[in-house]
Amino acid sequence: MSDSPMSSSKRRGQAIAGVLSGVLVFAVLVVVFVLVRQDADEPVPASAPATVATETITQEPVVTTGTGTVSELVIKERIPGTGPVVKAGQTISVNYKLIGYTSGEEMDSSWKGGKSEPISFQVGTGQLIQGWDKGIPGQKVGSRIQLDVPAALAYGPEKGDLRFVVDILSAQ
Repeated sequence: MSDSPMSSSKRRGQAIAGVLSGVLVFAVLVVVFVLVRQDADEPVPASAPATVATETITQEPVVTTGTGTVSELVIKERIPGTGPVVKAGQTISVNYKLIGYTSGEEMDSSWKGGKSEPISFQVGTGQLIQGWDKGIPGQKVGSRIQLDVPAALAYGPEKGDLRFVVDILSAQ
């Protein structure tokens, strides 16, 4: 088989077209990569929604241990409430979970098998431990708070420092 001038130039043209097509595809891929990479480097605007999982008072709380000792009552708002402020002398309905502050041992809970069994009692009248009588009045209904209670404001040295997570469901 002999190569004719026409078939040789036809092959050369196809080869050049193939190389140009490859270069064009490569150029497009580089442009796409640069654009995508540029978007990834841009900071997320402050108005963008957070991707952190949020807890609600309808879910059993996760309570983690503390370190060291508790020298004074520490109140931390985990979920802000929108209801009325609890006053001393009111009867409140709550869910709670209690652990040993450093041991993490669950000592009591109104959550049973993932379901809540709220309890009610009067707060700020001496019927409860001082940590609750001092820590709950002033909080809003609908709040989930964490109370780190020193032994002196709880059940004494035999039970030690305690950590409660309390969901304030209502106050009357």
